[in-house]
Amino acid sequence: MKALNLKGAQIYLFFLTITLMACKHRQEPDVSNIQLDIKIERFDQSLDSLTAYNLSEKHSQWQKKYDQFYSDFITHMLQAGNLQDTSELFNNYRKILQSRDFIALKKSISQTYPTLNAQEEQLTIAFKHLKYYFPNIEVPKFIAFFSGFTVQSPINEHYIGIGLDMFLGANSPFYPALIKSIPLYISRRFTQENIVPRTVETYLREELFPEPDKGNPSMLDLMLYNGKIMYLMDRSMPLLADSLKIGYTAAQTNWANTYEKDIWAWFLEENLLYETDYYKIQKHFGEAPFTPELGSHNESAPKLGIYLGWQIVKKYMEAHPQTSLMDLLRIEDAQQLLRDARYKGIN
Repeated sequence: MKALNLKGAQIYLFFLTITLMACKHRQEPDVSNIQLDIKIERFDQSLDSLTAYNLSEKHSQWQKKYDQFYSDFITHMLQAGNLQDTSELFNNYRKILQSRDFIALKKSISQTYPTLNAQEEQLTIAFKHLKYYFPNIEVPKFIAFFSGFTVQSPINEHYIGIGLDMFLGANSPFYPALIKSIPLYISRRFTQENIVPRTVETYLREELFPEPDKGNPSMLDLMLYNGKIMYLMDRSMPLLADSLKIGYTAAQTNWANTYEKDIWAWFLEENLLYETDYYKIQKHFGEAPFTPELGSHNESAPKLGIYLGWQIVKKYMEAHPQTSLMDLLRIEDAQQLLRDARYKGIN
C-alpha cells in the first residue's frame, strides 16, 4: 500500500485553540462533597520485610490481609507455586530473596516510591468524578506490588494492582534488558505520571464498561467503544494531558491532531469503518511505534482507531450536551452515533 506523505503543521495551532476553548466552556462538576480518600496498600513494602526466617509467619499474615490478591500474586504474578504446597513455595521464596535482580529491583522501587501520596490524591480525584457520574459504583482496593515485570495493572473484583516495577521511569536500567518482551516504545511509558491513567483505564475497561460481546465487531464498533473509554478518561481526569490518556508522545499527539482530517479521509478511502477482519482491524488499536501506511520517516501516531473514535465521541457529546455519561454508554448503534455526531474529521 502506498504510504501517504502528510505535510503541513500549522493546522495544529488551530485545533489546539479550539480544544482549549471547549475546555474553558465545559463546566466541570463540583466533587468536593463526595466523601472519598483513596489509600494504596503497600504490599511492595510488606515484601521488603520478608526474610528466610519469617516465611511461615508472613505467609499466614498475607493470606488473611490480602486474600485474593495474595493468591493471584503467588500463582500468576510471581509464579512461585501455590498456597497449599508451602514447601515448594518457601523454597522458591528463598531463591527469590537471594536473587541479585530481586534485591536490585526492591531497592530501585524503594528509592523511586518512598510514598505514593501524589498517586493517592490523583486517584481520589479521578474516582470522585466517577462517583459523581456513576454514584453506585464501588471503589476498588488498590494494592502496590512488584513481581519481576510480569504484569502492570492486574484487576480482580476485589482489587486493582499497581505493579511499581512497571513504572520506574523511561530511563530505568532494567527495561533495556527486557526489550525482547517489552519494546522500548512501550517501556517509555513506564513512568510515574502513567500510574494513575493506566490504573483508571484498567478500571474503566474491565469493571465499569467492559467491551460488549458482539462476536465479530466492525472497525467502527471498536472505534466507538474505545472512544467512549477515552471520553470517560476525559471526564474523570479533566486536567490530565491527552497524551497521557491515550499513551502518545507529545510528537505523536501533535501529529494526530495536525492530520486528523487526513487520517479520517484515509479510513474512509480504504473502507475501514465496516471492516470485520480481526487482523486488519487490530493494528489500528494495538500497541505499535507508528502506523506504517501513514506519514513519512515513521513519524505517524499508532492506535488511530482509538484516536478517531475518541474524536467522534467528543463531537457527539458536544452536539448533544444533555446526554449523560450513562446514556452515552447505553448507545449500542455505532452507525447511529457516528451519524448523530456529524463528524467530518475536524473536532
